[in-house]
Amino acid sequence: MSRRLFRAFRILKRGMALDKRGVVLSGTNLAKEIRESLAKDVATLRTKLPNFSPGLAIVQVGGREDSNVYIRMKIKAANEIGINATHVKLPNTTTEAELLNKLYKLNNDPATHGIIVQMPLDSVNKIDSHLITDTVSPEKDVDGLNTINEGRVAIGDMTGFLPCTPNGCIELIKKSGVPISGAQAVVLGRSKIVGTPAAELLKWQNATVTVCHSRTKDLPKVVSQADILVVGIGQAEMVKGSWIKPGAVVIDCGINSIPDPSKQSGQRLVGDVAYSEALPIASYITPVPGGVGPMTVAMLMKNTVISAQRAAEKLLNSKWNLRTLPLRFEDPIPNDITIARSQEPKNIANLAEEIGLSPSEYSLYGNKKAKVSLKVLERLKDQKNGKYVVVVGITPTPLGEGKSTTTLGLAQALAAHRGKNSFATLRQPSQGPTFGVKGGAAGGGYSQVIPMEDFNLHLTGDIHAVGAANNLLAAQIDARYFHESTQQNKALYDRLVPTIKGVRKFSNIQLRRLQKLGINKTDPNSLTEEEQGRFARLDIDPNNVTWTRVVDINDRFLRQITIGQSPTEKGKIRETSFCISVGSEIMAVLALATSVQDMKNRLANIVVGFSKDGVPLTADDFGVTGALAVLLKDAIEPTLMQSLEGTPVLVHTGPFANIAHGCSSIIADAISLKLVGADGYVLTEAGFGSDIGMEKFFDIKCRTSGHIPNAVVLVTTVRALKMHGGGPPVTPGSPLKKEYVTENLELVKKGLPNLLKHISNGNKFGVPVVVAINTHSSDTAAELNIIRDAALANGATDAVICTHWARGGAGALDLADAVIAATNKPSNFKPLYNLDASIEEKINIVAKEMYGAGKVILADKVKQKIEEYKKFGYDRLPLCMAKTSNSLTGDASIKGAPTGFTLDITDIFVSVGAGFVVPMVGEIQRMPGLSTRPSIYDMDWNSETDEIEGLF
Repeated sequence: MSRRLFRAFRILKRGMALDKRGVVLSGTNLAKEIRESLAKDVATLRTKLPNFSPGLAIVQVGGREDSNVYIRMKIKAANEIGINATHVKLPNTTTEAELLNKLYKLNNDPATHGIIVQMPLDSVNKIDSHLITDTVSPEKDVDGLNTINEGRVAIGDMTGFLPCTPNGCIELIKKSGVPISGAQAVVLGRSKIVGTPAAELLKWQNATVTVCHSRTKDLPKVVSQADILVVGIGQAEMVKGSWIKPGAVVIDCGINSIPDPSKQSGQRLVGDVAYSEALPIASYITPVPGGVGPMTVAMLMKNTVISAQRAAEKLLNSKWNLRTLPLRFEDPIPNDITIARSQEPKNIANLAEEIGLSPSEYSLYGNKKAKVSLKVLERLKDQKNGKYVVVVGITPTPLGEGKSTTTLGLAQALAAHRGKNSFATLRQPSQGPTFGVKGGAAGGGYSQVIPMEDFNLHLTGDIHAVGAANNLLAAQIDARYFHESTQQNKALYDRLVPTIKGVRKFSNIQLRRLQKLGINKTDPNSLTEEEQGRFARLDIDPNNVTWTRVVDINDRFLRQITIGQSPTEKGKIRETSFCISVGSEIMAVLALATSVQDMKNRLANIVVGFSKDGVPLTADDFGVTGALAVLLKDAIEPTLMQSLEGTPVLVHTGPFANIAHGCSSIIADAISLKLVGADGYVLTEAGFGSDIGMEKFFDIKCRTSGHIPNAVVLVTTVRALKMHGGGPPVTPGSPLKKEYVTENLELVKKGLPNLLKHISNGNKFGVPVVVAINTHSSDTAAELNIIRDAALANGATDAVICTHWARGGAGALDLADAVIAATNKPSNFKPLYNLDASIEEKINIVAKEMYGAGKVILADKVKQKIEEYKKFGYDRLPLCMAKTSNSLTGDASIKGAPTGFTLDITDIFVSVGAGFVVPMVGEIQRMPGLSTRPSIYDMDWNSETDEIEGLF
């Protein structure tokens, strides 16, 4: 009965329309209503995202005046609504390739939500307009002309963008109130832009549609059957009033110019319908102009706002659509490289899309890794950060206790199993340890970064870039010393500021040096002889050059070298050394930089030595800052990789933890914290134990970045606690002694004080500590339970037995739940010391609070250097203690958690660019050496399988 009533109502309503005559359907008025509604939508968006604006790019080739008129109309409408419309005007000499390149850039610009290409293309070169419209991304094709969007309309899928003119026609018909469903509709014209899509839209509104064209027979008769008539044939007043069915709705899409002597221009605009004839016959009719034209612009604006709303929704709802990779377990568990190769990684572009990166925000390095642009930070600047978790360890055995493995297992558990946005941020491993002892550092078991070979070897070349920058600076220091030693002031000045093609001027970096010297001049010829000498001569003390060269290989014979022995260097011989690349201050600068400009400032401030008068000499003084930044242009971008379960990993920088601060970059963490959103998690690793990596993470990295940590995950193992309980030495490459592979509760109990000290260290920063007990196959339940119970009784928020090495993310689910619970608690984070404390006070605080020392003794030369540092304000920098990682003390052989011992500070140096002072506890090698049997013996490239062998 209800269906019959509804059908009767529609017939009645259409009958009422048939009784009406000559009602003008004003597109101008309806378009105004739509613009006002869209303006409210944009205002609503801005209440949620204050800095967000819908962006429309209008691309024009050439300068046709009719096109200019249309573009001005569109820009005016956009401005009324609050859309940021940009007129991209290209010359009429533009080639097809140039236009395509411009469209590619706009497609990849997150601030551009809609793109239209103004037709016709006014170019002297041949351009395929169909190719151009299809090049516009379907997600930004607000004209609705891309074949994909057209195809969607054809099959009734209205989720894409509807073509503007046909959609405007539908809105005008709806405005009349005449039902479309069940009506006989006739469309005159089958153009791609109007006729064909209009017919499709009417069809999916349940009209019965007839399409007429130049070959249609008895056209007036067909037209006379139409309840709804849409005309778009481009012939002035072709449709006569006599053709039209009384009471029909007439939508005239045509716009034609015909002679009219009464007009000043001699022309007037008419449609394809003889308006004066049709007006008394049609129930509703659109005028020309003022009908479909304004609606076309309004629909264009509507599509742009819809596109912007979709983009805004992605910003507001940062939940990822992550497609995880299943693990296929084997028993017994294979070695790491076998597991890694058994998993085919996702295409990295797919992963980038899943986590919300736009194509313009990453650069592919093959299909398994990509550089992530810092531009993402600007786009997501209003996004709330996710939860920030640092993974640290107890004092480790030489084999390591699985911090990387735990970081990855936890990330896999959170993202792949608990459905939480989760990032792991890791350091890039140095090739020194890879070819020396470790053989790899990508995690282990079923919790790894893949591809392992890429991760452990060159990756994207960042460490090599750091090495090149470091050694360029070293080369410039020695070259400048040589030239100053062999030239008088005038000759030196003239060579530093030469006249080139009749022009003599200072470079930007030379102008900075003039400012530093207090010389307020910009004309090189205006400096006095005394000013020229001060500018040109750094007066380098060759015995006090602190900058060394680097290489990313363990090479003991570079620990002390002599340079300048060639006769061409004229006796300018001095002793120096090499450091491993990841120990370079430039690596620490890269890791601690918060932006490109911050990196440049830090590079400029690097102190590389002193003058003969004791004045610090910086990289900026040597004129090399800009060149260093150029070498680091790509290296400042983190590298996107993935875990075995297809969850995202950002790999960036690799400062040594015993020499530098031992953490991945601030930039990688910042990008990750934005991408995961407020409900997500970023897991970052700090090198070695809490006494080293965690303390520096909090006191240096978090102090610099301003990021507030929410939890500490403290990794421990039965093996490490047995070592601290008095077990025999653990030696890489040698089988473990029986104490480590059989149950020994007594050794575990005796080793517990080391774990408890590290828990205490975390609590001193006001951050919840979750203990992750990383299990090995030989561990017993009794041993594991002793550890868990002791941790819970001594300050740990939770303590969890984990099997992620054997089970991947599934083996860290309890750990994931514990971390979720811990991060929901308030973080009372506070640094260990205030920066205004003296260097001596800071050393004592770290030594006593973190290590358990009772007394600190400073060598005489340390005291002297501290006094010098005070003169330059270096005493207000944080500390980066250089200490053995194998003991809480300064003696690597002492295990457990001793207290009251004496800590000797044997030397001290400052890394002004990185922004910390480095007290040395004993002898710390900055250049490792190769053992009798390094990992290189096992490494090879199998040319038949194209696989790297020997990584593990």
